[in-house]
Amino acid sequence: MTDELGEECGVMGIFNGENVVRNVATGLYALQHRGQESAGIASTNGKKVRVSKVMGLVANLVNNGKLESIVENSFAAIGHVRYSTTGSRTLANAQPILVTCKWGYLAVVHNGNITNAHEIRAEMEANGHIFQSTSDSEVLLHEISRTKADNLSDAIRIAVQRFKGSFCLLFLTAETMYVVRDGFGFRPLCIGTRNNSYVLASESCAFDLLGVEYLRDVQPGEFLTINKEGIHSESLIKKERKAHCIFEFIYFARPDSKIFEQSADKIRRKMGKKLAEESPVDADIIIPCPDSSTTAALGYAQESGIQFEIGLLRNHYVGRTFIDPSQNVREQKVKLKFNTIKGVLKDKKVCLVDDSIVRGTTLKIICKMIREAGAKEVHIRIASPPVKFPCYFGMDFPDPEELAANVLNPNEIAKMLNVESLCYLSVKGMYECTGAPNDFCGACFDGIYHEEFSDTAKNRCG
Repeated sequence: MTDELGEECGVMGIFNGENVVRNVATGLYALQHRGQESAGIASTNGKKVRVSKVMGLVANLVNNGKLESIVENSFAAIGHVRYSTTGSRTLANAQPILVTCKWGYLAVVHNGNITNAHEIRAEMEANGHIFQSTSDSEVLLHEISRTKADNLSDAIRIAVQRFKGSFCLLFLTAETMYVVRDGFGFRPLCIGTRNNSYVLASESCAFDLLGVEYLRDVQPGEFLTINKEGIHSESLIKKERKAHCIFEFIYFARPDSKIFEQSADKIRRKMGKKLAEESPVDADIIIPCPDSSTTAALGYAQESGIQFEIGLLRNHYVGRTFIDPSQNVREQKVKLKFNTIKGVLKDKKVCLVDDSIVRGTTLKIICKMIREAGAKEVHIRIASPPVKFPCYFGMDFPDPEELAANVLNPNEIAKMLNVESLCYLSVKGMYECTGAPNDFCGACFDGIYHEEFSDTAKNRCG
């Protein structure tokens, strides 16, 4: 019953160059915030594709010698950090997934959620297909292998057009890398260069560690073929409009990343400023709920002229070891993760800026801690609209009945949190901050979906 949202997966790929396996691992470190459940890398030496993956963090992959078996003579590699929105948490579901088919070795990493994968899988199983995992990505590999195409690139082209939902896909064969992004461009994916290498990553922060020059986003619906001859681009999947996930700017992406061809930091600051414009507060200090809200809180403070302070500190190294089942487990976990700075909060009217409210359980405990630290008043400002609807494109939202904004209005939530006031950023204000309101999906806020779903998909993802 965590109140935190599950980050998406992160993908990384490098074609050509030295130390590609180590460099992909380095890039995955920068993307670790997108998934901490498992990590893996597949590489090719021109003859064979090899894979290594572990449960847990990228450090587990690097520090236990797991990479040594796939390093030698590698000139291309793809990598993945996973947070499961579908599929159970097992090593079988960790990526990359590697198979051999009639065209040889084929490995894949995937960020997103294929909404009709369940129906396609049921059809395949009825026809005798055997699956080793519960992952959407394995369904995709089966679909590729059963096409009647004459070559692998055409097989991928045919297969991906049958799938609905969100996907950023990197495929690796013995000699070639293929890249596909869904036609709406739900999830971010960018491309850069370093010397003679091509580098792909979910966020540009992975480029900074490697000295990679950002070139551009992989366009929605684009299909890339990368081999020793260079890079070839074609437009494969056509949609009437873009539908980038707005929550990438609100929460998922690192503020130092460039996603959807814009700075996450700048958009997040704009949201904080717009929130201050729409919902001013009588407060002495503005504090963020660290860390994803810090940039929005800075924007709020700049626009309002109220002093920005650090009133909460976050411990990033909390595990489960010290959870005492005899105490209130949820409250203990929050207190292990956050601590107040009493000298900052005592006798102050405090405005706490947070990025979103899911269930509200964590925020309730934090507000109580701020009160106990001596705050005179506590006001909450949320740098996104109320979350009211399920996401079918890969975000790990709870059941709609568990969403605080679905059952309580802002005044009722404020009462639940025991705070003086609570205000959200408006839907209109949120979209305006992007500078391209028609290019984004905010269905979790406004209920406007850009693709229809079967009842099976709704039950599975909602």
